[in-house]
Amino acid sequence: MSNPNIELTARELEVLELLSRGFSSKEISEQLYISSNTVEYHRKQLLRKTASRNAAELIGNAFRMRLLNLDD
Repeated sequence: MSNPNIELTARELEVLELLSRGFSSKEISEQLYISSNTVEYHRKQLLRKTASRNAAELIGNAFRMRLLNLDD
């Protein structure tokens, strides 16, 4: 499930998985017991690390980079 060229933290992977399932930042913050600002910080880091411009591109890139897979 990971790409050796991209290093994501465990929390970034959790946020990425929830984003890929369609959860909003507010829903993610409630599920992970973190603030919405922290979710947004992780989201921005994910965008930067995957060279994505938005959430849709992030999810697509994450699948292509094998950071996510369809079996999850």
